[in-house]
This record gives sequence, structure tokens and C-alpha cells, in this order.
Amino acid sequence: MHDVLRAGPFPRSIRARRSVQFCLVTALVFIGASVLFLMFTGNKDAGANRARITHAVEGLLPLMKEGQVPAVLPGGGDLAIQVLDPRGRTVGASPRLLGHPPIAAFPATGHPVHAEQVLCPPAGLSGCMIVDSYKVHRPDGTWLLHVAVPQSPWYGSTTVLAFVTGASLLVTAAVAAGTFRLVNRDMTAIDAIREELAEINAADLDRRVPLATPNQQEINLLALTVNDTLDRLEQAYDQLRRFTSDASHDLRSPLTAVRTRLEDALAYPQDTDWPEMTAAVLAGVDRLQAIVTDLLTLARLDARSPLTHERTDLTRLVDAELDRRLRRVAVVKDLQPDVVADCDPLRIARLLVNLVDNAERHAAARITVSLRADESAVTLEVLDDGAGIAPEDREVVFTRFARLDAARSRDAGGTGLGLAIAREIAQAHGGTLTIRDSDRGARFVLRLPR
Repeated sequence: MHDVLRAGPFPRSIRARRSVQFCLVTALVFIGASVLFLMFTGNKDAGANRARITHAVEGLLPLMKEGQVPAVLPGGGDLAIQVLDPRGRTVGASPRLLGHPPIAAFPATGHPVHAEQVLCPPAGLSGCMIVDSYKVHRPDGTWLLHVAVPQSPWYGSTTVLAFVTGASLLVTAAVAAGTFRLVNRDMTAIDAIREELAEINAADLDRRVPLATPNQQEINLLALTVNDTLDRLEQAYDQLRRFTSDASHDLRSPLTAVRTRLEDALAYPQDTDWPEMTAAVLAGVDRLQAIVTDLLTLARLDARSPLTHERTDLTRLVDAELDRRLRRVAVVKDLQPDVVADCDPLRIARLLVNLVDNAERHAAARITVSLRADESAVTLEVLDDGAGIAPEDREVVFTRFARLDAARSRDAGGTGLGLAIAREIAQAHGGTLTIRDSDRGARFVLRLPR
């Protein structure tokens, strides 16, 4: 993919080929429409010739029945008429057939009173003609009437064929020119987008691809989509960079403290209070373990690892987690009985512990945990009586390694990841975790679909 982006602009031959392909399709469409038009014209001319034959026959049949056929029949132009008596002699003919033998030898036998054939040419005439022959029965025998008209080609006439061919070529040429211009313009805009994308790397994610002209809406939509993607990529990269920096800092601090205590103990072993030093080192290791555990948890959540959905009694789960260990402040439980929901109990327990641990670090004397359920959702609230969170910081505290200047900023007792993990767990369950208004302290509200 990178090689494709680094390749040069689309060659003119490719643009020309695409234009030719489109023009070929357009030409085929026009050819099909022209053929249909020519067939329509040919059918129309054939219908006109049929009408001429019918008109001539309707005028001559009464005269033949009465025996009053004139010697010269009115068959001007390309219409040829011939009347034969029972002996096969020409009684009347149009000017072109005077003195000529019969133009057709059918129907010689059989009973049909009408027959039609295409002769190329009929006797005494030139070119292919449609010859209609009619029998007229009289007391003295059977008389024949031959009427011939030129056979119309399927395309009607040469004039129409030339006109349609010229029009098709002209339209195809115009479409080809317009298509090549449009394709060349669009390919130029796409080239500009591709070249800009090829030059963007991690060092300049703030660059954006250029927009096309206002009348190139599809190209502009592509450019806007690419720019939106670059916006999200830049934000994700910045977040990853901050996260990496914060994680490195939080891991380095306890490591530095542990290393310092151990180096001091090794340098002055006789002056070292080994039990106190061991307890301090163990506290640093515990903090390192907590940070690493939270980082692994976030990695699993980011990887969208599947949840283990179970029908869970949340009332019992919350009650058990709150009784699991002693806390420095009182915990007041306000739990609705028999609240049941489909969820991953281990992750919901982790979410609850993170919220209560956060509340304990900032509470003055009491934490209140309430659990309620309605027809559609379960609501869990954790409320402390601390300093609270300013409205403008209520989303900031859910970012990873968030640091606030206010009284609820992350202290030495937390990893800075607990609230971020809690929100990720809530969202993985299709729920929400927000901070709502309260009279005092911070009020965290979790809503999960039942």
C-alpha cells in the first residue's frame, strides 16, 4: 500500500484508457439507439410501400372485374403495375412495363388469390422489389394483377442512415472530449490527495489533504472523509503519546523510590532500619503491581476482549463487595432487593471497587452506595461527602492518568486509571458512567441495560 502511495501520478494513458472505456460504453449505447431508430424508420417505409400497393390494388380490382382495364395504368415513380388476361397477355401496364413480359410467374397454380415474393430483379425492372400478385376470377377465366414496389432496406433510406451515423459520431466525439476532461480533472484532484497522504507521517499528523473544486462533490466527500480520519488518528496518537508518557512517569516514580531505599540500605547497612525499609519497598512494589494490573486491564478492554454474560444478582454482588474489606470511612448501603441483570460479574465488581476506592480517597466521613432498577435499566450510584468535582472537570477525570489541580486530583493512593477502567467497563456493557450534580461531594452514576 505504501508503494502504491509512493508511486507517481496516475499516467495519462490510464486516464485516456478510462476515458476510452467510458466512450466505448457511450458509443455502444448510441449505436443501439441508432439501430432501433433505423429499424423504426425502415418499418415505417415498408408500411408506406404496403399502403401504396393496397391503394393501387383497391383502384384496379373493380376495373378488372368489369373488363375496363386501360392499356396504360397510373404507376408513376417506382411503382410498377401489370394486368394479365387468362392467356397471359399484358392487357394494361404502368409506363415502365409497357411492352415487357410478365414480371412474375406466380401464382401459376393453386388456390390462393394473393401471393407475395421478393424478386431481385423482376422481369423488366431493376433492383430488388416486393411483388404482390392477385387473382381475379371472371367468366372468361382468371386474370392476374401484379404490383411491385422497391424493397425498403431495414434502415429505411441512405439519407437517414448517413444522418444517424453522422449524429452518432458527433455525439460520441463530444462525449469523449467531455469525459476525458472530467476524468482528467478528477484524477488530478485524486493525485493531489494521494500525494499529500503519501507525505504524511507520525511527525506531521496535523497536515490535511486538499479539497477539490466545489463542483466535484464526490471528490470533496472523499477528501473530507480522509481529513476526518486524519483528525481521529491525530487525536488517538496524541492520546497514546500522553498515555505512554504518563505510564512511564508513574512506573518510574515507585521504581526510583524502591531503588533509592535499596541503595541506601546497601551503602549503610548498619544504619538501616531493615523492617521499616522492607515495608517501604513492599509498598512501592504494591504500587507498581497496581499500575501494571490496571494497564493490563485497559489493554484487554481496548482489545475488546469478550464479556462473560451471566444472569447476576447485582444486589448480592454489591453487598458482598462492600463487605469484603474495612474502609477508613463509613459506607452506607441503600440497595433495592433482587436487582438482576445480564452482565460480566467480575468486571462489574471491578467497576464498583474502583468507584468506591476513588470515593474513599476523597470522602470526609461517609460514602453512600445505592442500587435501583426500572423496566429498562439498572442504576448504581456512588456518592461521597468530599470536595466534589467541578463541572468542567467531570469528563477529564475519566481520562487515563488524569491530573487535576483541584482537591480531587489523583493522590498517592491511586493509579490514575481506576475511573478510566470503570468507564470502559460500563461502555463494554452498553451502559454509561457519568458524574451528576449533588448537594455535596461527587456523585458517580452507572446505568446498565437490564
